[in-house]
Amino acid sequence: MLKDLFIGLSQNQFLNSAAKKYGLKLGAQNVVAGTNIEETIESIKELNAHGISCTVDNLGEFVLKKDEATAAKEQILEVIEAIHEHEVDAHISLKPTQLGLDIDFQFCLSNLREIVEKANSYSIFVNIDMEDHTHLQPSFDILDELSTKHSNIGTVIQAYFYRAEEDIKKYKDYRLRIVKGAYKEPEEYAYQDKKDIDANFIKLIEYHLLNGTFTSVATHDHHIINHVKRFVKEHNIPLAKFEFQMLYGFRRDMQLELAKEGYNFCTYVPFGSDWYGYFMRRLAERPQNLNLVVKQVFNKKTNTMIGLAAGAFLLGRLTKRR
Repeated sequence: MLKDLFIGLSQNQFLNSAAKKYGLKLGAQNVVAGTNIEETIESIKELNAHGISCTVDNLGEFVLKKDEATAAKEQILEVIEAIHEHEVDAHISLKPTQLGLDIDFQFCLSNLREIVEKANSYSIFVNIDMEDHTHLQPSFDILDELSTKHSNIGTVIQAYFYRAEEDIKKYKDYRLRIVKGAYKEPEEYAYQDKKDIDANFIKLIEYHLLNGTFTSVATHDHHIINHVKRFVKEHNIPLAKFEFQMLYGFRRDMQLELAKEGYNFCTYVPFGSDWYGYFMRRLAERPQNLNLVVKQVFNKKTNTMIGLAAGAFLLGRLTKRR
């Protein structure tokens, strides 16, 4: 129910609107690196100073208007230019639905091709983030199309999908970020039990560490991190073949500690005003994340708003059951 709660909150229009309007006052600066490119570059420089690289996400998804998708593309192109100009250690993460996947496949492909070509001219990597199951195959199709001419792209494998093992084998020669998965998926497509998801997550990580090119292990779970540390040591896997990834604002002490220990570390750096849905899905993905950031992120106003929305959400669920 807790996962359902956070997914429900992520779709709450009142809270999404309030977050865009009052983001910084609600504590958004603790979960996003900035509301504009200039602020985000400064946040990246600070992380780079600690030996941490970054992947930058221009927040927003499920765009249904071409002008909005085009504006998102232009914003990402500006980010790429800023990364090059400031010579920071960073690359791009993007969501196909923000760039028009729900509007027209060829339109979206054209937008991504322009981004990948621009990034390639500066030797910047582009990661295609994966979304819910309805967008999964089209996103892989885009990756297939782009990779015929470009090698500076990779994607994400979500461990809760039954098809994840097949996908990781097909795309083993790509740089992959391996995650558990953050959307609420039907039982016909995905594991529902945490133990099954965790077991598949570790299985996928181990496979790609042994057989893949470069692996991004995206987790805040110190048990899995410690498992990976032992695994790479036992199998003599070079540190250059993988990195740990965490979200901006989550487990900051551990991020710094892993970087100091000599591991490659990358922080997922979101920026922009459309941060609320993103953050709620991170809590849905692993509700324990709430404990990691609650003191940094929430103030009394935020807690009050979330409490009201949570109450409305639960009341709605109970009403439907009746």
